Amino acid sequence: MLKLAIDFGTSVTKIYRIGYGIVLAEATCLAVSRETKEIRAYGDDAKRLLGKTGELTELIFPIAEGEIVQERYAAALLEYFLSKVVRRAFSMEVLFCVPVGIRPEAQEGYYRVAKAVGVTRVSFVPTPFLVALGQDVPLSDSNPIFALDFGAGKTSAAIFSLDGMIAGVNLAIGGNNMDVGIIDEVAETYDLKLGLLSSERLKIAVGSLLAGDNQSTVVNGRDLKTGRPRAVTVTSGDILPPIRKIVDAAISYSERLMSKVAAEVSASLKKNGIYLSGGVCALAGFADYFSEKLNMEAHLATDVHTAVVLGGGRVIGSPVLLKKLTLPA
Repeated sequence: MLKLAIDFGTSVTKIYRIGYGIVLAEATCLAVSRETKEIRAYGDDAKRLLGKTGELTELIFPIAEGEIVQERYAAALLEYFLSKVVRRAFSMEVLFCVPVGIRPEAQEGYYRVAKAVGVTRVSFVPTPFLVALGQDVPLSDSNPIFALDFGAGKTSAAIFSLDGMIAGVNLAIGGNNMDVGIIDEVAETYDLKLGLLSSERLKIAVGSLLAGDNQSTVVNGRDLKTGRPRAVTVTSGDILPPIRKIVDAAISYSERLMSKVAAEVSASLKKNGIYLSGGVCALAGFADYFSEKLNMEAHLATDVHTAVVLGGGRVIGSPVLLKKLTLPA
């Protein structure tokens, strides 16, 4: 039986195949006709149309905050992705990387989508466990770990051991909130309207939590006064406020989680530090900022974009880990 780990993310879907490693990383997006509902483009091809489609085409993002919100399109997109990485003759066992505290109704949605694309066996593991395993952190029953996955549409954080979760939270904040905040900040500062794709690119280019960082880049948008195209130079400092606002919210919830655990667990967390992954963690200075605010060491995954799905691959390939970490059906 073919075994896959799938991180069906709000922004990007990643698939790990046992024996091959990561075989796909592509935008969780479709372009759909508003009139006929026919799918016109999938994945990266669809995302390239963001902000460029006419009134007859809309972009669909079928995953929001770690849950499937449009099952029909999620199934179509997953079928497209699977067709790129496996032959349909195979029977498949899939591990889905899911947020902390996922609702039973949301799990049922994943089951229905999996069944629609021919997956015969499904399991679910919360992403914080996979953050740690994707960084090769050894798990045991007696050594609590704190891990946080900071994605585009959600942030999942948990304190846990191999024996189970001690405390956890899933937050509806992520990189997408930063992108919207950056649009507002640039509009207020420069009277320039950016699109979501331009805002995301700006964040990736110069977004930073480093004190005094003065990187800059040129962005193009629409002048809010004249309506004409215009370009401006934007610095890291210009977009720091909306970035810091979202990161500080995640830090605040992390502090609340740590305040709920026993003293012995707190001592272990102080010793072990916090393990971080997710696209937002790629911001310059992210780990140092987290470390300073929480007063503990922050360990950044070697590749923050793939740690979760790598952890998923490790679990789906280990019957012992799969049995220990899989959520109840």
